[in-house]
Amino acid sequence: MRIQDVVCVPVRSGFYRDDQAAIRAGAGHDGWLYAGAPLTPGFRAIREPGEAVSVLLVLDDGQVAVGDCAEVQYSGAGGRAPVFSSAEAVNVIARLAPVLTSAEWTDFRSAAEHIDRYVADGDRLAPAVRYGVTQALLHARSLDQGLTMAEVVREEYSTGAELVPVPIYAQTGDDRYTNVDKMIMKEVDVLPHGLINHVATKLGANGELLRDYVSWLSRRILAVRSSPAYSPRLHIDTYGTIGLAFGTDLQRVADYLALLSECAAPFKLSVEHPIDAGSRDAQVEVYAALRAVLRAKGVPVDLVVDEWCNTLEDIEAFVAAAAADVIHVKMPDLGGVNNTIEALLHVKRNGLAAYCGGTCNETDVSGRVSAHVAMACDADQVLAKPGMGVDEGLMVVGNEMARVAALARSRTQSRPGSPSERAT
Repeated sequence: MRIQDVVCVPVRSGFYRDDQAAIRAGAGHDGWLYAGAPLTPGFRAIREPGEAVSVLLVLDDGQVAVGDCAEVQYSGAGGRAPVFSSAEAVNVIARLAPVLTSAEWTDFRSAAEHIDRYVADGDRLAPAVRYGVTQALLHARSLDQGLTMAEVVREEYSTGAELVPVPIYAQTGDDRYTNVDKMIMKEVDVLPHGLINHVATKLGANGELLRDYVSWLSRRILAVRSSPAYSPRLHIDTYGTIGLAFGTDLQRVADYLALLSECAAPFKLSVEHPIDAGSRDAQVEVYAALRAVLRAKGVPVDLVVDEWCNTLEDIEAFVAAAAADVIHVKMPDLGGVNNTIEALLHVKRNGLAAYCGGTCNETDVSGRVSAHVAMACDADQVLAKPGMGVDEGLMVVGNEMARVAALARSRTQSRPGSPSERAT
């Protein structure tokens, strides 16, 4: 596989980037914007349009592979990389181009690891840049081999996964009632996210607003679902607000989570980021302790880790400490796609649930890549992305998984050596 040229161009992301610190500090909405000054370095306003860069690798046979550099919605929060600049990324990738074009790459895995570890001017490339370039390398390898990206990952990492769609998790954004109806109509596997990122307006000083929302959610599913067979898993992201409301008293937090599980019945409940402990090591310690309290009390809530779990090394630390039930492998934070693959497989090997996630602030290209990776690694769920409108992310990720599964099934049914065996 030889790369003849590297072209990159700034493009739109699927959402916005928000200053989480300012929102948690009480910034109010001003229409679609937020009022007030940002608190996190790099932000010019509390809410800004997201930025992304498309990386186009022109292969020597004329085919073009594509990957998108993208950042998460809450840049600079929870130990994450600072705000992404598309203009700066274009310049960085232009300087990286000779590295990509000067070698003949024999496989995706080694190429991705080379780029992910590459050091320029004393520093590794930004996670968003590594993310986009390695997506393009995965696509390039798939084009070169006449395989889907999922098949490339399955072969090179020996995952043995059956290429079938994995459960999809969708996000409501702030429109947490209307968008739930969309999810129920389309029978989304895991819902609703909920965006519970502010104590006073979304959680409640004593957790009463979220309690009422979870109760409504359960009733709504039972009332409008088209079939009793539809039984989604509930997954609420609380952005550390439960810890803000109840402090570091793990007994109180566990009792509140028990109440939420009762409100969620008969549906299973996962709660993401109930407490923000302020650092990775503190987060590991608190989550391991909270998980133990939940188990001792018999609370049937799965604990999901997100913030402070941003790299492969972070994920390994949480897994080693049994500090969560579900690991959110947030793809843009991990940099190279190779790290996401390694992380998902590591989580699965250790008996925890692997969530192939990311952010609403990605692109259609990175969303499709995540579909391939999730299937090849047999992830327990994959995020519908980009955007917060529900339908768009479900279409991008869900349709890509359906196509890959159909193609894999066709290959299996085909006679060995037939043309469809290598068709894309």
